[in-house]
Amino acid sequence: MTDPAWINTALSSARPQAVAALLRYFRNLDTAEEAFQEACLRALRTWPEKGPPRDPAAWLIFVGRNSGIDAARRQSKQAPLPAEELVSDLEDAEADIAERLDGQHYRDDILRLLFICCHPDLPATQQVALALRIVSGLSVKQIARAFLVGESAMEQRITRAKARIANADVPFEAPGPAERSERVAAVLAMVYLVFNEGYSAGATEIANRAPLCEEAIRLARLLLRLFQTEPEVMGLTALLLLQHARAAARFNAEGELVLMEDQDRTLWNKALIDEGLALIDKAMRHRRPGPYQIQSAIAALHARAARPEDTDWAEIDLLYSVLESMTPSPVVTLNRAVAFAKLRGPEAALKLIEPLAPKLSGYFHFFGVRGGLLMQLGRTDEAREAFDRAIALANTAAEAAHIRMHLDRLSVPSPAAKPKAKAPSRQLH
Repeated sequence: MTDPAWINTALSSARPQAVAALLRYFRNLDTAEEAFQEACLRALRTWPEKGPPRDPAAWLIFVGRNSGIDAARRQSKQAPLPAEELVSDLEDAEADIAERLDGQHYRDDILRLLFICCHPDLPATQQVALALRIVSGLSVKQIARAFLVGESAMEQRITRAKARIANADVPFEAPGPAERSERVAAVLAMVYLVFNEGYSAGATEIANRAPLCEEAIRLARLLLRLFQTEPEVMGLTALLLLQHARAAARFNAEGELVLMEDQDRTLWNKALIDEGLALIDKAMRHRRPGPYQIQSAIAALHARAARPEDTDWAEIDLLYSVLESMTPSPVVTLNRAVAFAKLRGPEAALKLIEPLAPKLSGYFHFFGVRGGLLMQLGRTDEAREAFDRAIALANTAAEAAHIRMHLDRLSVPSPAAKPKAKAPSRQLH
């Protein structure tokens, strides 16, 4: 008898390939998804008795295709349903499909599915929701819980996304090289958004939202199978692995945020770190640097430091300056300021971020970093004002609690030395 846990794993692993192939066949997202669900139901009924098929994806594609055809026939009433014995014995047909599912076909099917979910007509929130539903197979309830919205609201968001795709008359053929390059960038951005939705969760939200980090890593690994020599795909995958490796150390027992400098590094996941380091090293050998590679190289420097004082801040500062030239952004400059402060002191770092104030006036991390730098300089009143603003903009209770800790320290200054604070940059927790 087949292990139920293995069946669930096999169905999840086969989902992207099976749904993508069914989408190519039916050219309709709803039909492809329904056909796959019907195939899964049959698998749950037959696999425990007959054992697993030689190729689960091929089996699901064959059964799903027959199910979709049957549903279309029932609706149109143009032809009677096929006899049960014609579809119950799948051995020969399954083998035939397995032989025809070569690597290139698989690659094009998966890319087509990902490109449709990341269609440029869709807002980013709809892209993420649709990919989690169609590619990852998360339930509407799971996605709604992760995004902190009602189930009906999320159902409407996904429905609107499907309707936009249908109305846009999206081509189901594999795109050409130029469009493929552009759309791959959109897919990478979508995967990063999925990860950040989980990574930005507070301690009380971890149970619902942290699984998004794992799902993003699974999607990144899927892309890595499709683009085995693309350094930016390696870079993104490495970045997610290195960031997620610190998950167990990012909050203490009371649910309070712990900055990287104060984290128990024995809690970091060594297997994920080793995988991430190997990937970024491999990516860099291609000598085609990109933003994800630079970010993962920064994360790698933190991961390689056995102790906080071993961190190579000069190299991190250099990498941030490269990232600034690639993707100019006030957030990148803000993150660079943390390294800048380690190398040149809080006064220099403060001068670096002051011009960012107009663009980051609604950004929690800007006021957290600014308050920390002012606190190190002994400018207590200005630091308190910055911290108050940070609390008002906090995204989670843990972020707010971390800033309140600094405010409490400001209320009891040490006469022996100026109080020091660590700038709560998003990169450093």
